[in-house]
Amino acid sequence: MVQKTESLMNELRTLDKKHILHPSTNPKVQAETGPKLIFKDGNGIYLNDMTGKTYIDGVSMLWNVNLGHGNKEIAEASYEQMKKAAYTTTFYGYANEAMVRLAEKITALTPGDLNTIFFTSGGSESNDTAFKLSRFYWELKGFKEKKKIISLRRGYHGVTVAAQRATGIDVYRNFSGSSDPDIVNAEPHLTECELGDRSHPEYENSIRAIIEKEGKEKISAVIMEPIQGAGGVHIPPEGYLKAVRKLCDENDIHFIADEVICGFGRTGKMFGVDHWEVVPDFMSTAKGITSGYAQLGGVIMREEIRDTITQFDGMLAHGFTYSGHPTACAVGLKNLEILERDGLVEHAHLMGEELKKGMDYLEKKYNFVTKTRGKGLLAGFDLMKDREAGVPFTDFPAAITLIDECYERNLLIRAFDFEPGMNIVAIAPPLIVTKEEIEKIIAIVDDSLAAVAKKI
Repeated sequence: MVQKTESLMNELRTLDKKHILHPSTNPKVQAETGPKLIFKDGNGIYLNDMTGKTYIDGVSMLWNVNLGHGNKEIAEASYEQMKKAAYTTTFYGYANEAMVRLAEKITALTPGDLNTIFFTSGGSESNDTAFKLSRFYWELKGFKEKKKIISLRRGYHGVTVAAQRATGIDVYRNFSGSSDPDIVNAEPHLTECELGDRSHPEYENSIRAIIEKEGKEKISAVIMEPIQGAGGVHIPPEGYLKAVRKLCDENDIHFIADEVICGFGRTGKMFGVDHWEVVPDFMSTAKGITSGYAQLGGVIMREEIRDTITQFDGMLAHGFTYSGHPTACAVGLKNLEILERDGLVEHAHLMGEELKKGMDYLEKKYNFVTKTRGKGLLAGFDLMKDREAGVPFTDFPAAITLIDECYERNLLIRAFDFEPGMNIVAIAPPLIVTKEEIEKIIAIVDDSLAAVAKKI
């Protein structure tokens, strides 16, 4: 049996190296060594590889497997829809029941008058769609020059051309020379500046300063994650989202909340903006909408925007083959049913408190662990050479070393080191995680940090 498994794995590695270009992976290393892991199956917060090793999924794969792996109810919902009609188009005014029911359900959960959704296949498509619909709205209102989008440094919005340009991480923003002169980055979380403090040393890099420089008649929208995810789990200071909401209102600019990671319970509330009682004009969603069991996303918009667009007497020249995909929508419906039925949003809040306690313990124990932070089950911390003096590791890959040590102990978590001296670690297990499993994750990270300390 062992020999048969090894033979199969060797075959898959060879085929992988020959035929697949992996996303967000070093292509040279991949072509030489093949896949690092070949998953076989999973259950709850656990994943099994083909050798029989069991790993804890400490980041819900890509922040999206909110209900964990191997959920049979969701699989059954998918199967039942596929038996009826796996796919029907939503072009030409066609609809399907699963899409309509899911739209009704989602808009019942969103804050304020976010009552209309345009379905997509994922987060990048959702953000590109939000940009297009915002610009289209302003065209319909007679403001054809309102095209520019302001995003934030360290924000992550996807990898389609416009979404990647809006991403405030240079390695993504500069990839393959992709360029959109109508998308500009601002410095994040400058609350005083956004409220109008021009004496602040960072004022010139603020959203407000960019609006003044470019002219509000040129700005279509501001996009931001309520809590930055792939940029390093950065939580905004109190009052920041409200300050930006007010700034956008004053200048007739749309506020786009990128809830792709934060949405559907990840932060301990249904949506990230709910922590600060802010209602955006557009809300981009994906990931947790189906817990990764099907590819689905959407852009939810306020009623006034929908009412303006529905006055357009022509074809809306935008859409995706899988917009409103009935199987994906059936999965989404079952996913949200389970999320509410099992009280997983509140559970994520409670488990987030347990996770924060564990990280605080690690910060007290290790003098190079600092800035522990989190909302619900979206959490992280920094590793620094001298946390008191704010001196980063510049010649030692602390975060990557920790991730490798955790990997050796069968825990999968994530590191961010895309800026000089940055060593950030993210932990974001599925929302079904238990207190005992949180303690197990912290114990593995503790053991791994002890190993890192010996290497510093």
